[in-house]
Formats: sequence, structure tokens, C-alpha cells
Amino acid sequence: MDKYDSLEAPVRKPGPRIEVWDFLSVLAMLVTLCLAGYFVILFMNPSLFINPLPPNEANPYAPPTFTITPIQLEATWTPTTIGGWTQTPTLVPTFTLQASPTGFSLVPPSKTPSPTKLPTTAFSPDNPQAISSSLIPHLQNAGCNWQGVGGSVLDTNNSDIVGLVVRIVGTYNGKNINMTTVSGVNPDYGRSGFEFMLSSTPITSRDQLYLQLLDQAGKPLSENVYLDTFNECEKNLVLVRFKKN
Repeated sequence: MDKYDSLEAPVRKPGPRIEVWDFLSVLAMLVTLCLAGYFVILFMNPSLFINPLPPNEANPYAPPTFTITPIQLEATWTPTTIGGWTQTPTLVPTFTLQASPTGFSLVPPSKTPSPTKLPTTAFSPDNPQAISSSLIPHLQNAGCNWQGVGGSVLDTNNSDIVGLVVRIVGTYNGKNINMTTVSGVNPDYGRSGFEFMLSSTPITSRDQLYLQLLDQAGKPLSENVYLDTFNECEKNLVLVRFKKN
């Protein structure tokens, strides 16, 4: 027998084996790393879908919500108290300004024109005119043996108005006068002519007689027209013409 035959063959040692505890340790370390990475990701972006508790954010696609407007109550009526006697405050005397000297002008003040008097009746008379009676056809031969009043009545178009009453009233030569006639009875003064004979001797009087125009019912249509008479033959006829306003 060979001396080497007596030697035993070398025995192979078994390799290292992974124990259960080693596996669990590695698994725990991996879980720890995953959790750490998870929390780091959530910290950087908490709105990710993996976050079970995402922060509240406004949803741009959400429908608008209504805001409740509180109802305002109407103002309540406040009764007004009628006060009794109230004390009247005493007025404090005011300061009176001293009058300043009034300036004067060398230009005399102009006279303020009087306002135009509007007619208050239907007819207005022209200013009476004293003329010679010889200008009237039927009085041409009367000469100075006549004195009276004559005239006519016209409308706004200067057309004659016939049938209105004309009255003369007053005092003449110491006698009361009250006579009436109608326009149109004496055509020598026009188609609406009228005439009053006062006397055969001219005398002078001032504002002792007046004429007035009336309607058929006696309603005045004009104001009183006061007359002056003259003892001159050239002024023994007083003419008055009434014209409608």
C-alpha cells in the first residue's frame, strides 16, 4: 500500500448560508428607504394622487356657489312727538354797518317811462277835437249860431258800427244835460255818425260834460270822455270818434 493511500481526501466546507434574520434585515432596510423617499416626494408635492390627505385647493371646474344676501328690513316708522312750549332763544344784537357816502353823478337821471295802460273796455275814444261846424254839410249855414258834439263809431278795421247807444251827461250853461242817441242817425259824420246839439250860442266849459258808448242793454262799452267847449265860432263843434279795441 502506498503511503499516500492512507491519507483521507479533503473535505469541502459548505458556503455561507443566508439566514432568515439577514433577509428580514435587508427587507426592513428597503422598506425604510421606500418610506423615506415617499415622504420626501409628498413633502415636495403634497398634491400628488398618492397622498391620502391632500391639501384643500379650489377646483376650477366646480360650479359657483350662491352667496346668501341678508334681507334688509324696512325702516320702522318713528312717531313724531309734538312738542309743547319751547323756549324762544333771545336774538343776539347784530352789528349795524355805518352808512357809506353815496356817490353822485353829473348826469341827470332819465325819467322812467310809465307802463302802457291797457284798455279795460271794448271801445276807446280818440282825443276830442274842436272844429268849426261849417265843415259839416247840414251845418254850413248855421254859422256861429250853433254849438254841439258829433262823431262816429268804428270797428278794428275802421268799418262803421251802427246801432250802438251814445250818451252825453253833465252840466252845460248851468243846466243838467242827459241825452242819448244811436250811432248811424247822422250820416254827415259817416255811416255810423251821431250828433248832439247843445245850444245856439257857443260858451266855454271845461270837463263839465262827458260822452260814453253803451250797448243796447245799457252796458258801458267805453270809459267816460270828458269834453271842453269854446265860445269861438271856429271851435263850436267837438268831434269824438270811438274805435273798437
